[in-house]
Amino acid sequence: MSATIDTSDVQSGLEGVVAFATEIAEPDKEGGALRYRGVDIEDLVGKVPYEKVWGLLVDGTFEPGLPPAEPWPLYVRTGDPRVDVQAALAMLAPEWGFGQLIDISDEDARDQLARASVMALSFVAQSARGAGAPPVPQS
Repeated sequence: MSATIDTSDVQSGLEGVVAFATEIAEPDKEGGALRYRGVDIEDLVGKVPYEKVWGLLVDGTFEPGLPPAEPWPLYVRTGDPRVDVQAALAMLAPEWGFGQLIDISDEDARDQLARASVMALSFVAQSARGAGAPPVPQS
């Protein structure tokens, strides 16, 4: 005995399927443009510095953006920047007294995210430069 399955309501592919809702990224319907918080990506690339784009993504505005990185040496040097950065970031949370997201205010969470984000960039640069090179200067 074989059963017949009605597949007339089954759509192939993911067209029209919403994976999640976001206010940050907005592709156009035709797929030719991408906007972040209403700003076309073409107006950002090569024109707006990363720390300001970070501000747009997180705060919805270019200002204040990311703060300068704090002088913090990269203690872990494995030769793999991914491992170095992951280990270094994990060491910052207890050192700086970061709280668990469920226990802190939105403002504290934003500030901690900013500090960790800018330090991730600093650690990547330090790892890529090698153990003997001085840290990348802040501008």
